[in-house]
Amino acid sequence: MKYLTALVTNPFVITAVSSWLIAQVLKTIIHAIVNKSLDITRLFGDGGMPSGHSATVVSLATIIGLAHGLDTPEFAIACIVAIVVCHDAMGVRLETGKQALILNEIAKSFELLTSEKLPEVKLKEFVGHTPTQVGAGVLLGLINGIVMYNVLI
Repeated sequence: MKYLTALVTNPFVITAVSSWLIAQVLKTIIHAIVNKSLDITRLFGDGGMPSGHSATVVSLATIIGLAHGLDTPEFAIACIVAIVVCHDAMGVRLETGKQALILNEIAKSFELLTSEKLPEVKLKEFVGHTPTQVGAGVLLGLINGIVMYNVLI
């Protein structure tokens, strides 16, 4: 029980999880406004505005940097992980989503042209982020990291 208490009261974990949660709620609200319909699956989905991945790792790096200093190994690790995650979200994961969109359209066209049914597989199209979405996640992470540092530490 001691370990569970330590985990759920850890200010670094609380900061990272709260950033992810805020990003996911904002993502769901923005998606609902833009598409004029509420899609609850956006609460747990990838892709969209703002990037939950970016917000999570940047808030963690921010609170570690504020709490332990910018010249510590902890901050260096968190900062490098944040850079890798943000880069990956805009790179490989964004391209994967674009490819999924095209492949899903090809599958639909194939079925229409040939009247043959393909295996029922729809690839996820929301997996990556545009630079703007990552930037919004980074900004959210910075702000939440600073706020949580002042509240929790």
